[in-house]
Amino acid sequence: MFANMSGWHLLIILAVVLLLFGATRLPALSRSVGQSVRIFRSETKHLNEESDSTPTATEAGASTAGRVDGASTPVAPHASPTGV
Repeated sequence: MFANMSGWHLLIILAVVLLLFGATRLPALSRSVGQSVRIFRSETKHLNEESDSTPTATEAGASTAGRVDGASTPVAPHASPTGV
């Protein structure tokens, strides 16, 4: 997508950004983008740590929990007893 962009293209994009946001609001904008990226990275890091430490459903036996016969195929809650 950006492979065909030259230096002139980037200068034009920079000029448009300066016109849209103004030079006074660009530092605040870049600061908020940096903070958002930092928060996103920390949340994904916490997600990865949680997924590594919690067992999966099959390890915990959740697929057969609550079933007397131990069947692994649960019955849909909206299905009627007659099958219609």
